[in-house]
Amino acid sequence: MRRRYTALRRRIVLIMAAAAIIPLIILAGINFLEFHAAFTRESEAPFRSLVAKSKRSFELFLTERVSTMSLIASAYTYEELADTARLSQVFRALQNEFSGFVDLALISDQGLLVSYAGPLAQELRGADYSKQEWFRKAKEQRRFISEVFEGLRHTPHVIIAVRHVNEKGLAWIVRATLDTDQFSQIISGMRVEEGSDSFLVNRQGVLQTNSIYFGKTLETIPFAMPGAELEGTVFKTTDQQGNPLLLSFAPIADTGFVLMAVRLSYNFLHAWLMVRTDLLLIFLFSALCIYFVAARSVEALIERLRKSDEEREQALFQMEHNQKLSSIGRLAAGVAHEINNPLAIINEKAGLLSDLLEMEDDFPKRGQFESQLASITAAVTRCRDITHRMLGFARRMDVKIEELDINAMILETLTFLETEAQHRHVGIVLDLDKTLPGIFCDRGQLQQVFLNVLNNALDAVSEGGQILIRSLMRDPATLIVSFTDNGCGMDEETRKHIFEPFFSTKKEQGTGLGLSIIYGIIKRHGGVIEVESELGKGSTVTIVLPARRENTGAAA
Repeated sequence: MRRRYTALRRRIVLIMAAAAIIPLIILAGINFLEFHAAFTRESEAPFRSLVAKSKRSFELFLTERVSTMSLIASAYTYEELADTARLSQVFRALQNEFSGFVDLALISDQGLLVSYAGPLAQELRGADYSKQEWFRKAKEQRRFISEVFEGLRHTPHVIIAVRHVNEKGLAWIVRATLDTDQFSQIISGMRVEEGSDSFLVNRQGVLQTNSIYFGKTLETIPFAMPGAELEGTVFKTTDQQGNPLLLSFAPIADTGFVLMAVRLSYNFLHAWLMVRTDLLLIFLFSALCIYFVAARSVEALIERLRKSDEEREQALFQMEHNQKLSSIGRLAAGVAHEINNPLAIINEKAGLLSDLLEMEDDFPKRGQFESQLASITAAVTRCRDITHRMLGFARRMDVKIEELDINAMILETLTFLETEAQHRHVGIVLDLDKTLPGIFCDRGQLQQVFLNVLNNALDAVSEGGQILIRSLMRDPATLIVSFTDNGCGMDEETRKHIFEPFFSTKKEQGTGLGLSIIYGIIKRHGGVIEVESELGKGSTVTIVLPARRENTGAAA
């Protein structure tokens, strides 16, 4: 038998491994040819994303400065801004809140410098900007950001000009100068990889910040600017030494600036070669994993098949055992019936002796004789009660739906177990609602349910433990009976399987059928059985039954 399972396992492993690895080889070959293009796209995506994020940083920086200038132009009157002292005060507040501002000036709508706050007060006194390109564009666009130029300072800077018209129609321009150090700080914050470069140019290709590969500020880059329709793409170019470069760019909105980033192409190819080697290693590792997983899975499958065969044999054995139990039940019923006959004779003879005793007035030792007759009668009554209960339990297979008092059924079932409970000093506490309505069900089946649950509770509790039995109405249509013990309890895994046939925690002492049978009985009566348990603290079995006030035949 063992060799048959081994041969079956070997064949299935080989078939599963071949079915998985051969398509994997074909797929790996196809993917290897296509992966280079996909890898290129995926490698370029972070590059484009980095440029896009930095573009938003530039736009936010410039928008913030332009908005500040617009606020100054609209918040102060022309006369206030024309006052040099007041303008200087505004400029100092502006420098305290925002970095990068070099000076601040008020210019009339005719292009004449009205007031100025900054380091070039003497040089710009009486300046006329009417012929300047930035002045013309500021009047046309109302807001204007110039490109980088040197001017009188001989240092790269940018002009921000905002035109304002008040309610009376008087117009003026507020102009500020920004140094390009702020641009360099934003670019340095891009955190490009080592050997890469990022910089700012205008749309004619003139550098607005320094570049590692293409020169200093205000120099021209050595290649043609790409068209605006190629924004967000990555294309190849070369530096002065002919090294291949990957370049991505993004125009800055409402300005003449274009943000560019450059990456060394050979770094990308080196990464591709490393990935290609990794792919080969991953393929080999995957093939080994597939074979290992197939072997383990098949081994588990064969083991489950073997266990299934064993369980099938065990199930057949259990069926034979259950038939024996059924025969024993019928035998017990027969024995109980046969015992009732001699018990009836004994009871009659005891009654006859009692009658004869009453007829004799001077019978010697009358008290002792009456005491013995009372003991015989009590013993007969006890034996009759026991046999009647055995007969009632043995007749459980004959389904008979009748109206029952649930509390009376609980008390009747307890009589089977009260001796064992007293012997083990197990306390049984009753909390029964006496106003419960009658329910329609089979007496024997319901008695079997209560007896199984109580037997399990007694097995779970140790000597001196306690079992609480409660009955109550959840709502007008639902009746609840719960059994709570403070015994050993169950873990979560055991609780999940307790209603499965042949599952038992009692080893050789249990058949594993009790709870599965009562689960079916409760379901047939339209109810629900629930179990809550915690290991080491006890369990609660709750039986929920419909509270029917008339026989609907649902449990037939």
